[in-house]
Amino acid sequence: MHLQTECQMKLEKTARQVPPGQVKIENALRLLLEHKDFNSITTAEIARTSGVNEALIYRYFKDKRGLLHQVLANDLKALVLQIKKDVEDIRGALDKLHGLIRGHIHYYAENRIIAKILLLEVRNYPAYFESESYRIVQDYGKMILELIEEGVRTGEIRDDIAPHQIRQAILGGIEHLCLPGVIFGGEIPADRCADDLCEIISHGISNQTSRET
Repeated sequence: MHLQTECQMKLEKTARQVPPGQVKIENALRLLLEHKDFNSITTAEIARTSGVNEALIYRYFKDKRGLLHQVLANDLKALVLQIKKDVEDIRGALDKLHGLIRGHIHYYAENRIIAKILLLEVRNYPAYFESESYRIVQDYGKMILELIEEGVRTGEIRDDIAPHQIRQAILGGIEHLCLPGVIFGGEIPADRCADDLCEIISHGISNQTSRET
């Protein structure tokens, strides 16, 4: 997969459509988040790193957390676009879910900032659940749910487990497999994690291995 390249191209395309100062501010926050937690980063530090006036942060984003949500929203859009591209030519709902799991884990492994923001920085604040980022996450969740429901209709996936619960297991599995690497800055062995999670999910939900009644 070429997640890093595809997503970077998307971000660069987006960057050309917004003021250069805004792009510099967003990139500065990404750079600072590589080594610091969000709460310890000041707007003055962001301004110095970006080379723009601190007042522009409040002009473009209202406040520091608004900047964080904008960075997350941009990267989430790139993630969803890449996942859709990865699975569009795959046949069968179960194989599409495998492609989605693999692509999502690779994205987190190669784009640590979005993983850090989403998994560690935003969910403890109510404003996140009213943000564009959360709406993107909800739409992504609906996409996964539709794949699972498609698999149930075609008989690939068991019908005795709620699709919503399967989706939560998939998303929870992705996050917990990636979380140690995100927290401690270690390796995320994307292929191995994806293979293992796909194996676990497939054996749990595949209609061919359903438990006897």
